[in-house]
Amino acid sequence: VVEGQNSELGTTAPSLRFSKTCLKNVFSVILLFIYLLLMAVAVFLVYQTISDFREKLKHPVMSVSYKEVSLYDAPGIAFYPGKARLLSCKHHYYDHIPPLINPGQPGAIECTTQRINYTDPFTNQTMKYALVVQGPRDVKKKELVFLQFHLNGTDQDFSAIDYLLFSSFQEFINSPEKAEFMKDCESSYSSWKFSGGFRTWVKMSLVKTKEEDGSETVEFKQETSVVNYIDQRTKPRSDQLFFVVFEWKDPFIQTVQDIITANPWNMIALLCGIFLALFKAADFAKLSVKWMIKIRKRHLKRSRQVMNHIN
Repeated sequence: VVEGQNSELGTTAPSLRFSKTCLKNVFSVILLFIYLLLMAVAVFLVYQTISDFREKLKHPVMSVSYKEVSLYDAPGIAFYPGKARLLSCKHHYYDHIPPLINPGQPGAIECTTQRINYTDPFTNQTMKYALVVQGPRDVKKKELVFLQFHLNGTDQDFSAIDYLLFSSFQEFINSPEKAEFMKDCESSYSSWKFSGGFRTWVKMSLVKTKEEDGSETVEFKQETSVVNYIDQRTKPRSDQLFFVVFEWKDPFIQTVQDIITANPWNMIALLCGIFLALFKAADFAKLSVKWMIKIRKRHLKRSRQVMNHIN
């Protein structure tokens, strides 16, 4: 009876050891698959990180910043009056324009002006005449420039005067080749019009754009309001009066530039973390495989010992 009980205990103990070994092997296989899955996720993250970095390099983000100033560099205002004549030009402050005295008659010209002739930059044949006037500077005091033009008569159905703005009147004055300077301005800047019989109020804002090569371009944005001029002169006339006001809209210079949001150091740190996780996972998988082989060999050795004992 004792020998029978011992034989039953002998057969039960190896079966229990086999069950524990089997569970350990299954658990190790599950862990191995989990770490292989984590390695696959890490590889995907590496690929996605590099793809995002390249995409951000190709598509920079536009950045807009504002700089407040109290004085602008006085812009240049180039008028193309044709047959019209400048009657008056004055600087006023705080948005106040006094009532007109003798409209249509020559008045005081208290602005810095310069007359220039140059060839049309687009045709190189037609001569153009421009009247360049110094624009306002003091934005805190709401400085404005008020100009009055007179056109004695015209055979056209509509009358208007062209003008363009460029960034610095002082650069124009200091330029030794003023004709070439004006040709470059006309090629680079847009031109606008203001009509006769109205007072056109132009509020300017300055936009600077930084290019990829480090150069900087300047652009003017305008908001215009037009008010009808009530001609109270006694005699009916066929002439036209033009009134225009130039003023800065606000004291902020807008700067636009493209910036690359991709940070190489962040990408390097992320890749280092991912590769470290990959190496750790590979090392764990290697140890797990070795441990499974060792357990398997130990199990086979015990099985052979049991069989030898039975024999």
